[in-house]
Amino acid sequence: MTRLPLEGIRVVESTYVYAFPYAAGLLSDLGAEVIKVEGTGHIDVTRGGAFAGAYPDNIPGDDSWNRTGGYNQLNRGKKSLTLDLSKPEGRAVLVDLLRVTDVFMENFTPRVMRNWGLDYPNMKKLKPDIIMVSNTGYGHSEGPWASYPAQATTQEATHGHCHITGYAGDIPSKAGQSFVDFLSTWTALLAIANALRYRRKTGNGQWIDVGMYQAGAYLTSESILDYIANGRLGERIGNRHPWRAPQGCYPCAGDDEWCVISVGDDEEWASLGKAMGMPSLAMDRRFATGLLRMKQHDAIDQIIAGWTKSLDKYQVMERLQGAGVPAGLVSDARDTNLSSHYWARGFLERVEFPPHRGVGARALMGRPYRMSKTPLKIQKPGPQLGDANQDVLFNILGYSEEQYTQLFKTGIIGDRPTNPRPMPTMSMDDMVRVGRFKYWDPEYKQKLGI
Repeated sequence: MTRLPLEGIRVVESTYVYAFPYAAGLLSDLGAEVIKVEGTGHIDVTRGGAFAGAYPDNIPGDDSWNRTGGYNQLNRGKKSLTLDLSKPEGRAVLVDLLRVTDVFMENFTPRVMRNWGLDYPNMKKLKPDIIMVSNTGYGHSEGPWASYPAQATTQEATHGHCHITGYAGDIPSKAGQSFVDFLSTWTALLAIANALRYRRKTGNGQWIDVGMYQAGAYLTSESILDYIANGRLGERIGNRHPWRAPQGCYPCAGDDEWCVISVGDDEEWASLGKAMGMPSLAMDRRFATGLLRMKQHDAIDQIIAGWTKSLDKYQVMERLQGAGVPAGLVSDARDTNLSSHYWARGFLERVEFPPHRGVGARALMGRPYRMSKTPLKIQKPGPQLGDANQDVLFNILGYSEEQYTQLFKTGIIGDRPTNPRPMPTMSMDDMVRVGRFKYWDPEYKQKLGI
C-alpha cells in the first residue's frame, strides 16, 4: 500500500472561513492527521450563515452545522475537537495538545495569540521543533496595519486589485469571489512543506507568518512595476488586454452563455477568421496589425459576437481550440460539476458520508494536481462537531474520565453549538425567484451519480 506523504504528521488548526481550513483539508488528503479546534460558542462560520453554501438537498436536518456544503468541502478528512479557548481551562488543553503536535495553524488577529501567551516565542518553549503557521490580513510583525483584522473580500481593495478590475471609465470592482483566501491556501501549503523539510534536516521548527495582503499584491505586480518604472497608475480595461486584440467575453447561443476568446498575434487572427468562415478578415487593412486591431476593437467585437451567438459555447471553444486560437467557455456550477474532464482528472470525487449523517454520497472538489506515484483522495467528509473529543482527550492526551467529565460539565468541550446560525431556507424554486440561484436542475443527483 502506498504511504501518503504526510503520514505521521499531526496538524492542529484553529482557523476559520476559507484560507487555512482549506489548506488543512488538503493536508489531510496528503495523509496528515488534522485536528480542527473550535469552541461550541465560536464555531467555524462555514457551518452556517453567509459563508456556508447549501445544505444537501436543501435540507438543514437536526444538525445543520454539520451538513453545509462549504464546511464539508473545506474541512474534509479532519477530526473535530471542541475547546472554549476564551477560558484558561480550554487553553490548558490546547497547550497539552501542542506538546505532541507537529504543525499548529491559526488565523486570529495578532493580539490574540500574544494575549494567550501562545505566540511563537512561547510556542517554542512548549515544543522547540513545532511549526507554527499564522494567517492574518497584514502580517504579525511590524508595519502600521499589523493589528487590523481583515478578510479576503476587503483585501482586494487594499492590495490594489480593485483599482485594475472593472470596466473603462467605471468604478473599481471586486473579482466576485474571495480568491485571495485561496492564494493564502497555496502559499501556506508551500511554506509548510518547506518548513517540514527544514525541520527534518535541522531538527528545528519555525514560524510561518502569512500576510494575505502580500499574496494578493503579487497579482498586481505588473501594475506595481509599471508605476515604479514609468509612473503610470494603470487603469480598468474590462475584458480587454493591454496588447492582445481582440480579447473579450462573447455571447453564445442560449440564455447567459458565453465564451472568452483571446488573440495574441497575426497568425491567431488569421486562424480566427478562417474558423469563423471569414478568411478575408486577415486581409482587411483596418485590422492588419495588432495596434490597428486594438484601435478597432469595438468593431471587431461586433463581428465576433455576430458569429458566436449562433453557436453553443462548447462549439465555439472547440472550434477555436482546434484552430489554435485561445478560447475557453464560461462555466457555471452545472458545467463544472458535470465536466467529464474534471471527473477524468480526479478533480471531482464521490465522497460517501456515514449512514447516520443522512447525507449519502456527494461530489467534492479534490486537488488541482495529480501525483504520478502517490494516488491521493479525500479521506472522509468534514467531521461532526466534537466527534473526536474522546479520541483526542483519552487516546492522545491520556486524560482521565473524571477530567473529561469536568470539561464537558463546564462547557469547555461539547458536541453542539451554543449559538447555531442556521441559514434561512426556502424551496429551490423560491431561491431562483429571489435571485439567489439562476436556475436549478431537478435531476442533478442522477446526473452526478449520487
